[in-house]
Amino acid sequence: MMHFADSLTFSGRKVVAAWAALPFPAFSGSSLPDILSAHQQDVPWKLLSSWREQKVSCCFAQSVVLRGICKEKPTSCPGQPRLPLQSCESPELVLQQYLHTQFPGAFSTSHVLQQPCDTRPPFPQFFSPLLTSRGFLLDKARGSSSVGVESIPVLAALQSSPVLHSLLSGLCRDLQVRNVRRCSSFFTAGVEQDDFQEALEELKTLSQCYETGFGADGSEDEADSD
Repeated sequence: MMHFADSLTFSGRKVVAAWAALPFPAFSGSSLPDILSAHQQDVPWKLLSSWREQKVSCCFAQSVVLRGICKEKPTSCPGQPRLPLQSCESPELVLQQYLHTQFPGAFSTSHVLQQPCDTRPPFPQFFSPLLTSRGFLLDKARGSSSVGVESIPVLAALQSSPVLHSLLSGLCRDLQVRNVRRCSSFFTAGVEQDDFQEALEELKTLSQCYETGFGADGSEDEADSD
């Protein structure tokens, strides 16, 4: 994983953020172009970090894997022009085109696998009743059916993006306000005060590598510069 993350980082960046859609929001029988065309305003995956949710408007590099979406033909109404994604010849090209549209200029790699993620026991059944046994969305919740979710379509992504500026600078601020001198066990473990301060400076410098003057993180960039 460390080497994989290294392939997505450059210009002093060392950290990537994990994102996922579990399950990927899709109705049974829907095509990938139809599904992604419904998410033009915001990507259908969420940040897995405990940091507060942010909308992602740009990224530097990313790797995205989607699995469990069947190769259904895109739907279109007679007389209506085809959407750009519906013109792609394969699911791989559909996902790549979607990423290019959502994150223009970013380095992106993508893979589409037909096999879904297996969620049969002992996988925990914490899924919504709005899912079929194959993990696809329903128009209304199931009744008292005891049938569990056996598999789900999943999208997972690793992203080097400006969101990490907020996360890393927030971590740096949290550490700065703590009086580590009162934590005797902290320094008993062999950490020196000078080493601790040096690590804080390195963390602050690292967070600045993700700074941009626009997008989801622009307002916080100005606040941090103050």
